[in-house]
Amino acid sequence: MAIITIDQLTKSYRVYQKKEGLREAVRGLVSREYKTVEAVRGISLRVEPGEFIAFLGPNGAGKTTTLKLLSGVIYPTSGTATVMGFVPWKRDLEYRRRFSLVMGQKNQLWWDLPAQESFRLHQQIYCISPSDYQRTLDELTSLLDVRSLLGRPVRELSLGERMKMELIAALLHSPEVLFLDEPTIGLDVIAQRNIQQFLKHYQMERKITILLTSHYMKDVSALCQRVVVVAQGLVQYDGSLSGIVDGFSGQKLINLQLADGQSESGLDRFGEILKIDMPRVTFRCPKPMVSQVLAEILNTYQVDDIAVEDPPLEEVIANLFHSVSGSTGSASS
Repeated sequence: MAIITIDQLTKSYRVYQKKEGLREAVRGLVSREYKTVEAVRGISLRVEPGEFIAFLGPNGAGKTTTLKLLSGVIYPTSGTATVMGFVPWKRDLEYRRRFSLVMGQKNQLWWDLPAQESFRLHQQIYCISPSDYQRTLDELTSLLDVRSLLGRPVRELSLGERMKMELIAALLHSPEVLFLDEPTIGLDVIAQRNIQQFLKHYQMERKITILLTSHYMKDVSALCQRVVVVAQGLVQYDGSLSGIVDGFSGQKLINLQLADGQSESGLDRFGEILKIDMPRVTFRCPKPMVSQVLAEILNTYQVDDIAVEDPPLEEVIANLFHSVSGSTGSASS
């Protein structure tokens, strides 16, 4: 049975259209023009217990709006949704104790207090027993290697350290569903990897259901097997990560290491040359032509090594976004 069900969920906003100039500003006090922005236009989705799903889309696709709807932060315009059998925007106390929302650009910890003080507040809010609280806190601080930082004011922590503390606060009450909105935004490569490794381990151990939005494709490839792509407030793709590469990339990358004394001259007839760092050459080739191109290269050139690979995931996803995003309509993320 699905733990999250969404049926034709929509969310529209009425936005004031402010014009430039003093005259228009004065006129706006009497008569205003509004525009309806459809942030979510009819999303339908089923999520099974224990899934780790990437929820992707270009800026303004409606990803964050959807997470806010599922968290009960905002009300929908129409449609239905349930999470663990609860209607999110009814904001039942029992529901709020069973999920968490982490937003990479918003803090839930008290800025001037040590993180441990905010954790104590969470313990009281979620009615966590002292023994459960201490056991969970010890486990999370150990996994994230931040035990020595608990007494330091949050404002003195690095961005990566603060995100670790945000995750601890979100997981102290052992939620069954976790909504993550850009958890690694702005982090350096090492901090991103630490967060990825923690989430992967925690999800495998606890079988928690996670819905993740991220613009970092390394987050997606490291953590998620199922990908849902939204654009203009609608689900445009729902399937495997490999399915995106197969379905939205019509090209392959061919990496050659030429033998000593060989020239790259003439390779450009096989496709677009991307990089030349002799004796290595990388070029792009249409997928249906790969076999023919490889055969011709091996017959024409002396090659020490050859490899065929898919284009970078970032490039494939960008192509997907471009193909499903039209020029009409605007959605708010």
